[in-house]
Amino acid sequence: MSQPEFDPRRFRSTVPFYARYRLAYPAELIARVGQFAGLAPGDAVMDLGCGPGLLAVPFAQAGMKVMGIDPEPDMLAVASEGARAAHVDIDFRQASSFDLPADIGPFKLVTMGRSFHWMDRAETLRVLDGLIAPGGAIALFADDHPRTAENAWLDTLRNAGGRYGAQLAEHRAAARQSDYRSSVSLLFDSPFSQIERIGVFVRRPITADEIVGRAFSLSMLSPEKLGEKARAFESDLRAALAVISSEGLFTEIAELAAIAARRE
Repeated sequence: MSQPEFDPRRFRSTVPFYARYRLAYPAELIARVGQFAGLAPGDAVMDLGCGPGLLAVPFAQAGMKVMGIDPEPDMLAVASEGARAAHVDIDFRQASSFDLPADIGPFKLVTMGRSFHWMDRAETLRVLDGLIAPGGAIALFADDHPRTAENAWLDTLRNAGGRYGAQLAEHRAAARQSDYRSSVSLLFDSPFSQIERIGVFVRRPITADEIVGRAFSLSMLSPEKLGEKARAFESDLRAALAVISSEGLFTEIAELAAIAARRE
């Protein structure tokens, strides 16, 4: 099974949308993952694929010594602004799972927020084995939306995105292959085979403007990817959303979760 082709600037044009419209990780989830990993103030944490700092900043606020790594310089600029606003010091570096700096580690915890599927996952776990301290852990963060009437807008977004090629994303195509292995399956074959899922459910209002912003935060629906079709996509999406709610008001129910794994 092939891995998604590495494009270090895949999220370049998503940056303002990603930072503003992606779901933040609840403080309770951060705390529970910290408990799983046995974190204490001052422990070293690496956020790999840190994006705009949605994990790096809260772990730093919890007292950890955090390094954030991302290949996109514009993401790192936003993350640095967020760290300054939160009055925390974070060591941000431009790199990726394919070219990690040589002078880093060991870490008590390595986090990845919505990023692991873009990596050579088996090779990344192999490399992290040498960077994570004995007793350390990995946590793969993501969000999931249960199928429920409140989340009908999500099907509308997916259907609209599908008409503009969103389903052609490499990681989605790979997941449909018969030889696909889940992240949990790969973790079981790695040194990090003591695995738990830690999740927190949220229910929140969401507007049509936010849904459009969420769409543009996706790599396959980014302004750069859509190009001249971006305005048509937004118009189509807004029209479809208006069928559900003429006021443009919706409800989102989501689980923010981490697959947390440590050595046996």
